[in-house]
Amino acid sequence: MLIVAFIAAGLIALVDQLIKLWITGNFRLYEERPFLQIGSLDIMHLHYIQNNGSAFSSFAGQTVLLLVITAIGLGVCVYFLVNKAKQKPLLMWSLTMILGGAVGNLIDRIFRGGAVVDYLDVQLFNFAIFNFADCFITVGTALLAVYILFFMDKDEKRRKSEKHHDAA
Repeated sequence: MLIVAFIAAGLIALVDQLIKLWITGNFRLYEERPFLQIGSLDIMHLHYIQNNGSAFSSFAGQTVLLLVITAIGLGVCVYFLVNKAKQKPLLMWSLTMILGGAVGNLIDRIFRGGAVVDYLDVQLFNFAIFNFADCFITVGTALLAVYILFFMDKDEKRRKSEKHHDAA
C-alpha cells in the first residue's frame, strides 16, 4: 500500500506540473479568463499569477525559509507514511495528498525563481488565487485533522491492546 501512496503523490505532483505548464504556455502573467460559469453565475476564473510567498502570500520573498519549511514538512510526511500509516487509510491518504501537493509547489519554488504558479480564482467571494497542488494540501490537511481529532486515540488504544494481548 505504501508504494500506491508514493505513486499517487507522484501523480498529484505530475498533474499539478502539467496544468502549470499549460497555464504558463497559454496565458500571459496576470491574464484572466472566465473558467466556470453556470448560467449568469460567474464561479471561477483562470488567472495566472506567480506567488513568491505561501498561503495568502504570507512570507512573500522568503524563498529559503519556504524551501526549508517545505523540506521539513516533506520529511515528516514521508516518515509518518513509512512508519505510522500502515493499516490507517485515512492517515495514509491525507499524508499522500499533502506530500503530492507539497512536491508540486516545491518544484515551482526550485525551478521558477522561488515563485509558485497560481491560477484558480474563485469569483463567488474574495479569496486567494491558488492551484491544483494547494487543493491537495488543503484537503489532505483537513483529512489529517479529522484523523487526529477522531481516530488517532482509537488507533493508539487498539495498538496498545494488541501489543498487550501479544505479550500475554
